[in-house]
Amino acid sequence: MKITTRKTVFGGLAALGVAALLAGCAQAPSDNGTSSGAPVASDFLPCMVSDSGGFDDKSFNQLGLAGLTDAAKKLGVKEIHVESTSDTDYAPNINSLIDQGCNLIVTVGFNLAAATKDAATANPDINFAIIDDNSITLPNVKPIVFDTAQAAFLGGYAAASYSKTGIVGTFGGLPIPPVTIFMDGFADGVAYYNEQKGKDVKVLGWDVAAQNGTFTGGFAAGTEAKQAAQGLIDQNADVILPVGGPIFLSAAEAIRDAGKPIALMGVDADAFETNPENADLFLTSIMKGMQPGVEAATTAAAEGKFDNSPFVGTLKNEGVALAPFHDFESKVDPALQGELDTIKAGIIDGSIKVESPSSPK
Repeated sequence: MKITTRKTVFGGLAALGVAALLAGCAQAPSDNGTSSGAPVASDFLPCMVSDSGGFDDKSFNQLGLAGLTDAAKKLGVKEIHVESTSDTDYAPNINSLIDQGCNLIVTVGFNLAAATKDAATANPDINFAIIDDNSITLPNVKPIVFDTAQAAFLGGYAAASYSKTGIVGTFGGLPIPPVTIFMDGFADGVAYYNEQKGKDVKVLGWDVAAQNGTFTGGFAAGTEAKQAAQGLIDQNADVILPVGGPIFLSAAEAIRDAGKPIALMGVDADAFETNPENADLFLTSIMKGMQPGVEAATTAAAEGKFDNSPFVGTLKNEGVALAPFHDFESKVDPALQGELDTIKAGIIDGSIKVESPSSPK
């Protein structure tokens, strides 16, 4: 495991470009989610544990860490973050932060839920926040969750509109709710495009009704992820959505090797910004506001305003969003952005229903 203490902002990470999240079930943070002007204890120590993807995943963990370091810098306090390299690191890493006197421990990801619950139960005087899990109902645990299906629905519609082969595909790291919620929204967005346009764009890699599909078995880039992407390429998919941290890096390798005009879609961050070496491949990205969400939760805890009400990101509060098309702007249908704006408004006002079994309840 790696332990790092820093007082400076996480270098090199581009900002998400989404507004500070509003709490779906909690009060909105003041001053765009960073500070209400309340006094902050100088000895406040915010901390974070990554999942096995690590803090350099150009996605999920990296955004969470950026939120923590942003908050620490603005508060004028230090922070500690500990990187996990396997599932067996989660509990020991959390315990190491408890031993170092952390006041708030943010755990990054659904897979840390059991270890987080155990630690929070045993240490009721320490506050915890967990990203992408709302199963823990303890007074000292705050969920930071996202209805990602809403933004993924827009992504699926965009993928279907862009596809020249009429086949798009997706695959995930593990069949867990924070992954399958992307896949549900993506497939439903493609279905909505077909319904509106009278088309028959096919989705490979995920069956919404059966809730099963293609998974690599983990979130590491490598052979499994590259093979999953290659399987979609072999079936003529020309837009691919890998869901699971750095597995998209292996999909990019497969696309480069294929030498075909195949577009990638990013998740969590705007991958065009966080992974510039592959920027030319990204049609768009389905983003989650983890950076502002963690920053707001950290600041509230520092100001003595911690609460356990879920922090829920939606299209309405800009906690989830679809990234710009960047280099693909001239390649998509000129009418597409207007259509997406209309669909977004419909999702927000409820006239277009977007539901996933994995959506936050």
